[in-house]
Amino acid sequence: MALSEQTLDHLLEAEGSLRAAVRSASMNEKPIVVTQLSQLLMDIERVREFEKLQDIVDAEIERKRPPTP
Repeated sequence: MALSEQTLDHLLEAEGSLRAAVRSASMNEKPIVVTQLSQLLMDIERVREFEKLQDIVDAEIERKRPPTP
């Protein structure tokens, strides 16, 4: 099941805020802060990609399931 529209909207909003934080941190903070913020961005992307992959796997399982009489 794909992410709900509401969840996706919040993820996109968080992603935008994190991108702004990375830009600011790159000029004002230590590199470890930039690294950690970047990691959070990657985690958000992984959530979206994993959800797509899970949908593909679920569809394939359903396709291979024998019909019930």
